[in-house]
Amino acid sequence: MTAEFSPSTPFVGGDAVIPVSALNRAIGTLLERAFALAWIAGEVSNFTRAASGHWYFSIKDDCAQIRCVMFRGRAQYAQFTPREGDRIEVRATVTMYEPRGELQLNVEAVRRTGQGRLYEAFLKLKAQLEAEGLFAAERKRALPSHPRTIGIVTSLQAAALRDVLTTLARRAPHVPVIVYPAPVQGADAAARVAAMIGTANRRAEVDVLIVCRGGGSIEDLWAFNDESLARAIASSVLPIVSGVGHETDFTIADFAADVRAPTPTAAAELVSAQRTVLLRELDHRHAALARGFGRMMERRAQQLDWLARRLVSPAERIARQRQHLRQLSLRLCSAGARPVRDARAQLTMVQLRWQRSRPDMERASERVQRLGQRLRDALRRQHERRRAQVSELAARTELLSPRRTLERGYAALIDPHSGAAVRAPDALNPGSRVTVHLAHGSADLGIAHVQPRLDEEF
Repeated sequence: MTAEFSPSTPFVGGDAVIPVSALNRAIGTLLERAFALAWIAGEVSNFTRAASGHWYFSIKDDCAQIRCVMFRGRAQYAQFTPREGDRIEVRATVTMYEPRGELQLNVEAVRRTGQGRLYEAFLKLKAQLEAEGLFAAERKRALPSHPRTIGIVTSLQAAALRDVLTTLARRAPHVPVIVYPAPVQGADAAARVAAMIGTANRRAEVDVLIVCRGGGSIEDLWAFNDESLARAIASSVLPIVSGVGHETDFTIADFAADVRAPTPTAAAELVSAQRTVLLRELDHRHAALARGFGRMMERRAQQLDWLARRLVSPAERIARQRQHLRQLSLRLCSAGARPVRDARAQLTMVQLRWQRSRPDMERASERVQRLGQRLRDALRRQHERRRAQVSELAARTELLSPRRTLERGYAALIDPHSGAAVRAPDALNPGSRVTVHLAHGSADLGIAHVQPRLDEEF
């Protein structure tokens, strides 16, 4: 005999028999009531994607693990597919898989570990820049309706670049495109993108700038949540269209840009008018111009008819013009002769004055030659005087030379140790040696005996 069992039924003794399915169902209900929806962190293992689209995997840490299931209805909205060894956070409820009696997590959302902190940092920076007025509508610049050149800031390997170029080639093949390459993911991606925006502004070779990349997780798009990049976009002189990620992806760069496009392809469509539309508009303008030109020709023809009725005889008009021309010719001849006479008289006066003030080159040449001769004579006399002075000084120097004194029979005694001249007998000691300098050489002498005496003064 079996008994009905519910989560509120207490466990009682006796002969009551509880079915396994009822027990598992009761345990599952208790678990769902006891554990509210929460975020749980762990490392992915045993990940499997079923043909139905459901995800089956486990998350674990150093001490334990638990199985997880994420049904297709939830998995299709996930921004990434977990891989073996990924650190993730799952938003799930604790349930019981009744057929096997296994505890599992029913996952509603999944994100990479730290994504919640990144989102908080995103909201904090967004609030800060918004308070500074960086996202204000009055700061936004209008996009040019017909840009002559379009610039793109993105990675050369990005799929978004191919999408943008394909769209521009289809819509506006006549508009040249300049690509400013910069990495869109990595540690220095934000600084490189900001540098390329600055380069495009300095070169001033494009009319509008597209900053784009494909979709990805919040970590992949984090370079576009950088404060320095947002300020570079806001301070750009060129209008900037942000085409980062998919329609559901929002970054700080989107708010700082002048226009936010949901995708890179949409960004290309925003900055380029469709060629067929332009051609259609051109046809309309051409037709309007043709109609306007036709109406103008009709007015001119009507005006011509009116003037033709006022037209006088051509022969009479020509005769009057000839008479007027003869009068002008006489006045011209009369007016032209007087200035010529005055100019000739003035020229004659100028010639006379020039003849009187014309320098005599021959006399000036003779004077220069005389002055040159006088200068040469003065220099020669001065040179002779200086040579005589030098000869006199050389003779006086020779008379005062010490060698002259030695030639008269004198000698100089030098102490070999100090190198000083010996001037008194007191400086000599028996047994010491001195160097004697004579007129024709020197000799070393030894002092055998010193007898002081008073010499005569010369």
